[in-house]
Amino acid sequence: MFSKLSVEIRAAVPFSSREEEASLNILRTAALLEHAVAERLKAFELTPTQYNVLRILRGAGPEGLCRSEVTERMLTPVPDATRLLGRLEEAGLVARDRNPDDHRVVTARITRSGLEKLADLDGPVQRMHEELLGHIPEEDLGRLTALLERSRERM
Repeated sequence: MFSKLSVEIRAAVPFSSREEEASLNILRTAALLEHAVAERLKAFELTPTQYNVLRILRGAGPEGLCRSEVTERMLTPVPDATRLLGRLEEAGLVARDRNPDDHRVVTARITRSGLEKLADLDGPVQRMHEELLGHIPEEDLGRLTALLERSRERM
C-alpha cells in the first residue's frame, strides 16, 4: 500500500522502510515550509537565511557576534557567511567592526534599520507560522518537536 507521500510524489514503488518514509516526509515538509517562508519574506526583500542571521544578531544584543558564532547558530549552515554578512551590511541591516587589537576578529551587529525590519516582520511571521501549522493541536506540535529533537541527537 502506498502512503500519502508516495501518492504526492508519484512514487512508482513503496518505500523500502519506515525510516526512509519518515526521512523523506521530513525532507518534503521542510522543503515546502522553507518555500512558503521564502515567498512571504520576498515582500520584505529578505531570504530565509538573511532573516535567520538578523534574528541571531538581534538575540545577541549590542555586543554582536563574530562570523563563526553566527554560523554556529544558523538553522541551515552556509558555505560563505562572510559574503552573507557583507550583503546584509550593504543593505544597511548589519554593521561589522574590526577589533583594533586583533584585525582577524570582526564583530557583526544588527543596525537600527535591521531591528526595524525585524520589528515589521514579527507580526507577519508569527501569523505565517500560525497559518502553516496552526491546524495541528498544540499537544501534537509538542510531540512533533520532541521527536525531531530526538532524531537530531544522533546527528
